[in-house]
Amino acid sequence: MSFKTILVAGASRGIGLAVAEHLASKCDRLLTVSRTATLIGTWIQADLSDLVGVETVAKAIGCDGLDALLYMGGTWETHAFTSQYSFEDCSDADITKVIAVNLVAPIRLVKALLPALRRSDNPKIIFMGSLSGRDNFSGREVANSASKFGLRGVVHSLREELRSQQIGVTVINPGNVGTPEVLADLAANNLLGGEAIPLSDLLCIIDCILSLSRATCIKEIDVPAMLGEGA
Repeated sequence: MSFKTILVAGASRGIGLAVAEHLASKCDRLLTVSRTATLIGTWIQADLSDLVGVETVAKAIGCDGLDALLYMGGTWETHAFTSQYSFEDCSDADITKVIAVNLVAPIRLVKALLPALRRSDNPKIIFMGSLSGRDNFSGREVANSASKFGLRGVVHSLREELRSQQIGVTVINPGNVGTPEVLADLAANNLLGGEAIPLSDLLCIIDCILSLSRATCIKEIDVPAMLGEGA
C-alpha cells in the first residue's frame, strides 16, 4: 500500500496517534491534526470542534488531493466509564463538547475536504465509532452514546450521498482498544487483557479498508474484544 496524502484527525494520543505512526511510512505526505502537538507527520494545530479549526485544515491541504481521511478524534463526559459517572451531574459544557467533537466536527470536516477527496484515484473516509453507538449496548454515558449513535447515521447518509462518486465511507465500532491509557485502566481494575482489542488488530482492519478498490463498499465493522462486552 502506498498513498500520496493521508490525513489523521485526533493524532496526538490514543488510537489516533497509533494510526498516524502506523501510516507514516505508507504515504508521501501525512497530515496530523490535533490541538496539542504531535511529532508524527506534518502537524496542523486545530480544534475541530470549532469551525475555524476545520477551515485551517482545509487551507493546509489547499489544491492537493486527499487519498484518505481518518477521523480518530473523540471525547467523553467527565468520569465516563467509571462508577463515578452520573448523567445528572454532567455539566452542560461537558455534553456540548462531546457532541461537538464526536459528531459535529466530523460532519464539518468531511464537507470541507470533499473537493480534495474527489481529486484522489481511490478516496476513503474512515470514522472511529464505538460499540457505545450500537443498538441496545449497555453504555450509561448519555452524550457519548448519542454522539456515536449519531455518527453511524452520518456515515450511512454520507455513503448514499457519495455513492455515485465512489468515495468509500466506513465506520469502525470497537470496544476497548489496547492503547497504553486503556491497558493501564484495565490493570488498575484487575481486568484481563482480553477485555481490550490489540492495537495491531485494529490497524490491520484499517489497512484492509484502505487497500480495497473503490468498487467495494465497507459499511460498518463491529469489533468487540473476545472477553469484553458486546462480543
